[in-house]
Amino acid sequence: MAEKKAATLEQVVSLARQLPPLDKIRLIERMVPEIERDMLDQRPPRRKSLLGLCADLGSGPSVEDIDEIRREMWADFPREDI
Repeated sequence: MAEKKAATLEQVVSLARQLPPLDKIRLIERMVPEIERDMLDQRPPRRKSLLGLCADLGSGPSVEDIDEIRREMWADFPREDI
């Protein structure tokens, strides 16, 4: 028995273009439910929450550390030599 060869997209589009307008609509009506089922089967995996993305980095700098660094950064501002 001969193996059936799958049609290419271009072949299907070429055949669909030959259909009368009403048959084109019927084709779309028949294909949409199948496409929707296929799309539901291919749901993307759940994403990590934004809170969990940096969980492995540990705790961040303390408020005191941030304040100290901020004071150091702004200590020479505005500079007189500019």
